[in-house]
Amino acid sequence: MNGSRPGPPGDTAPVIQSVQRAATVLNAFTVGRPRLTLGEITARLGVSKPTAHRYTKALREADLLRFDPVAGLYSLGPQVLTLAAAVRAGHPIIGASGPFLEELVRTVNETVVLSVWDGEGPIVVRVDDNANRLVRISIRAGSRLSLESAQGRLFCAFLDLEDVPGLSARLRRSRELRAELEEIRARRLATNTPQATGVRTIAAPVFEESGITAAIAIVGTTVTVPPGAGSAMAGALARTAAAMTRELGSTHSRA
Repeated sequence: MNGSRPGPPGDTAPVIQSVQRAATVLNAFTVGRPRLTLGEITARLGVSKPTAHRYTKALREADLLRFDPVAGLYSLGPQVLTLAAAVRAGHPIIGASGPFLEELVRTVNETVVLSVWDGEGPIVVRVDDNANRLVRISIRAGSRLSLESAQGRLFCAFLDLEDVPGLSARLRRSRELRAELEEIRARRLATNTPQATGVRTIAAPVFEESGITAAIAIVGTTVTVPPGAGSAMAGALARTAAAMTRELGSTHSRA
């Protein structure tokens, strides 16, 4: 008899597809695009609008999505914050970094940020600052940073080429980028000063035996954070990153 046969009793393919689609919906939200329409979610999934609506309804029931009926826009739900907190708590380097970041804040009196690589870019997993400071740079844990950020440049310099999407092609096209990454590898510091923001960032890598595992960054204004890698502030950052590397048992640390 012709026709398709049902899968074995333990066939989980439909379940796996549902999980993959739910993940696709959640991954569509970014710091730059925190709210999306149903049409945008439908396009991302590549399914019909009724099918996309069923997924958004299920995710809303699980508190993974919220819906604003007035604006007609979806955003990530409160359960995502709970999951993010659990991820941060479970990442070994977050707990290990606490004393180091707190001491660095006391030393430099600026906002200090810890970021890890998530496969596409740096993600902020911890932020420490001085609550009494008059001018504070606000950074949210969970924020995704660009490859042009100081932290992004660090990961570009120390990760394998295949681990950074599109980096190999960019290096072939840009002699300046190749030189920049070579300089970052030599001094183990990266800086970034976007002209439009007045914010300056200095970042240093933290290593485990397998390679770079995190980036520590000092974030402040162009008035309070000196330019270049030769300042006392940059030196304090480099020493903190080296101390964390030693704490993690890596031989990548250097004086």
